[in-house]
Amino acid sequence: MGHAGAAAAAVRYLGRRPVEPLPRPELRCVREDERAPVEPGEFRRVLGSFASGVTVITAPAADASGSPAGFACQSFASLSLEPPLVCFMVGRTSATWPRIARAGAFCVNVLSAGQDALCRAFAVSGADKFAGVSYDAAPVSGSPRLTGTAAWIDCTVHAVHTGGDHLIVVGRVNALGAADPSEPLLFHRGRFARLDT
Repeated sequence: MGHAGAAAAAVRYLGRRPVEPLPRPELRCVREDERAPVEPGEFRRVLGSFASGVTVITAPAADASGSPAGFACQSFASLSLEPPLVCFMVGRTSATWPRIARAGAFCVNVLSAGQDALCRAFAVSGADKFAGVSYDAAPVSGSPRLTGTAAWIDCTVHAVHTGGDHLIVVGRVNALGAADPSEPLLFHRGRFARLDT
């Protein structure tokens, strides 16, 4: 399945939820003769210099017989103030993404310093990620809102775009909140880190 097919399949998962089309920007592809490919290991090493926050993206069960979905994600960002939009990136081969897409909604749980183990639990594939995890329902979507996080952002899926081997998921923010004060969990050069105060 090509990039366009993956995006179309993701949007089909949204089914009963309307997704507002966004204008497509003009893109210029880099031809093979313009630039040498970047070696993946070097790409990871250099990009690891950028410290990022760590989140867990959760979604409610898509039907009454299912269970909630969630995965650890460090590729999250705020996107727009008017309307309020955020985005996260997810691998096209993710087994969790189709479940989030079917739900049509998600909650971004911004992890606090000291929630390293929680992040690791949600980074594992195929396990019951919610076993022993304390959470309540986000007010609009009902997505799991994990206990003890620095912040939470309750969203509906607004749009899905392709981005190489990932999908770019744009969410419209419906509700949000933050613990005050709370130190965030950071990821830098392949390790968890905390702010020095």
